Amino acid sequence: MAAAFSLREVLAAFQTCVTEQREVLLGPYLSGWRGLIRFLHSLGAIFSFVTKDAVAKVQIMEEHCRGQRREEYVSLQSMVQYELGNGLVDVENPARSVENSGCRTILRLHRALRWLQLFLEGLRTGQEDSRTSVICRDSYNASLATYHPWVVRKVATAAFCTLPSRNAFLEIMNVGTPEEAIAMLGEALPYICDVYGITQELFARHKLLDLP
Repeated sequence: MAAAFSLREVLAAFQTCVTEQREVLLGPYLSGWRGLIRFLHSLGAIFSFVTKDAVAKVQIMEEHCRGQRREEYVSLQSMVQYELGNGLVDVENPARSVENSGCRTILRLHRALRWLQLFLEGLRTGQEDSRTSVICRDSYNASLATYHPWVVRKVATAAFCTLPSRNAFLEIMNVGTPEEAIAMLGEALPYICDVYGITQELFARHKLLDLP
């Protein structure tokens, strides 16, 4: 049986992600993602369009981190430097980039992280009677929808209508009362935002944000 989602574990992972030198460590990053995947799994099949892709991408990155060149995959920064320097990613001719390169793989997770960040922030700041379907749709339209074909967007938007209430979501966090869940979201989200911001700036600087 898969481990239950725990917001506390996700917080701990993202807390340890960023070094004093503002490098993003891939070990804690992937650990945080494994926790977020458990969150998506706990919501059922409606998020499978994101969950399946996230699971596949995390597995690819774990293989990089355990592989022969694992020392190059300690941090996002070392990964970008290695892959650009060795032709695994070609920003001039993106089609020539290696399909399972770390940069392409992380970019997919990065885009999904933005959606989850916006969605969790919407849950945190919403009212007790806020419609989670609206929070989720707005978060999706402001992030992942840009990269999905029309059919996927249509399916996703329909799926959001079946989401449970805001309090049910807060219970899924497994940290106690809704008030305690809101407090922990307030603690966790700045760390997730920080990781997202560093990644966005790094990828923008190296023209990696539009890799196919």
